Amino acid sequence: MTGLRGEEAAASYLQSLGLVIVERNWRCRSGEIDLIALEEAVLVFVEVRSRSSTNRFGTAIEAITPRKCRQVRDIASIYMRMKGESNRSVRFDAVAVTFSADGEVAEIKHIPGAF
Repeated sequence: MTGLRGEEAAASYLQSLGLVIVERNWRCRSGEIDLIALEEAVLVFVEVRSRSSTNRFGTAIEAITPRKCRQVRDIASIYMRMKGESNRSVRFDAVAVTFSADGEVAEIKHIPGAF
């Protein structure tokens, strides 16, 4: 549940910055990309991580491992081939959403070009 709410908060936040969400939870055999957006002519692949402020397993950003970064890059390559977007500029962003104990969004951290 936290994951879906985190993705919704991240999408709203990115839209407030002027990005246009073109895909949510895009899947293929290799995995899933949480959000795919356009910022002008740049295709932005976004990994979203959510945590509650009471979580003892580290921050949301810390949950984005090098393995996950490689996986997102691989899936993005598949997406671009399937959609005929192989010549488009791309960027890989991370968005970390932290929820307070009462379930409200406490913090959103957006790292453009995170990996």
